[in-house]
Parts: sequence; structure tokens; C-alpha cells
Amino acid sequence: MKTAYIYIMSNWTNTVVYTGVTTDLKKRVYQHRNKSLPGFTRRYNVKKLVYFEMCESIINAIAREKQIKSWSRRKKDELIKTMNRPRRDLYDEI
Repeated sequence: MKTAYIYIMSNWTNTVVYTGVTTDLKKRVYQHRNKSLPGFTRRYNVKKLVYFEMCESIINAIAREKQIKSWSRRKKDELIKTMNRPRRDLYDEI
């Protein structure tokens, strides 16, 4: 099975969060950063990777993404803090 990732991105002022799923994290974050994907991330200038986790399969990743998306903003912020309290951009670390 192919590894999949759940990720959370934010804008530079940390006022917006976006949760997504992919099998190629580096490529997907690059696409968001360069505004090559239409939609929410382009419209709200979401370019900073602030959280990610690996899953054993895309099915598990999609289930986890749905779980996180159903959470309140506060709960998402708490999850981000477990990995990245200062909310620095993690792109160079992947």
C-alpha cells in the first residue's frame, strides 16, 4: 500500500487553516504554495505547512481527514501545537 498524508496548512498570519489529504506531500504543498490549485487555498493565500501525519493507506488518510475537518478551529489549533507550537513552516522538513 502507498503511504498517504493528512496535512494542515495556514496563511502567514495564521488566521486560516486548510486540511487536506495526499499521497505526495511535497508535491501537494508545492502546488498550494505556487497557487497552481484553484479554490480555497489560492483564494485565502494558504501557503504554510503547519502540521502533517502519515497514514498506512489512502482510505485511512481520508477517514482521518474527515475527522479533523469536523473538529472546531480550537481543536485543530491544539492538534497543530502537538507538532508545531510556533507554527513555523514545515515545508523544508518534508
